[in-house]
Amino acid sequence: MKTTLCLLLVLVSTASFAQEKNPVTFVVKQILPRQQKNLIAAVEAMPADKFSYKPTEQQMTFGHLVFHIIGSNNHLCSTIGNMPEVKPSVPLKDTDSKDTLVAALQASFDFCSTALDKIDDSKLGDEVELFGGRKGPMAFALIALTNDWSDHYSTAAMYLRLNGLLPPTAQPNPTAQPKK
Repeated sequence: MKTTLCLLLVLVSTASFAQEKNPVTFVVKQILPRQQKNLIAAVEAMPADKFSYKPTEQQMTFGHLVFHIIGSNNHLCSTIGNMPEVKPSVPLKDTDSKDTLVAALQASFDFCSTALDKIDDSKLGDEVELFGGRKGPMAFALIALTNDWSDHYSTAAMYLRLNGLLPPTAQPNPTAQPKK
């Protein structure tokens, strides 16, 4: 029974992806909500007094990590959506309050959602400006964006664990059935 159900789910999802005219941008748009949820939850889980925490002298503070994620989202999504980069009315700093950084992080993901709504797979080969003035295809910017979300979440998770906190994806699932 389980095998039949799994096979049916695979066939349905494969069929829906096969019918999608923009499979690459469709998948990136599907990735965004989960990464947004996990990154924001990770930032919210860190106590405000730990935003100045850094594991070693050479590493960035947790506040700087959040600041960096905001900047990365805004830059890449501006490039992807061919939109002006979001600039807050008051310049953001990595030492701003937790509430300020969480709000700016949420806004950066909202901006990314808007930017992603403006593209489709026909633009994957379009040349865009990447980091440091380098040029590359739009596909590179999309892949860099999803890679950044994963990289940033793993860094945030490490900082949380080093402070005795479980990251959001390691939290016990209260609705999970016990294994037999």
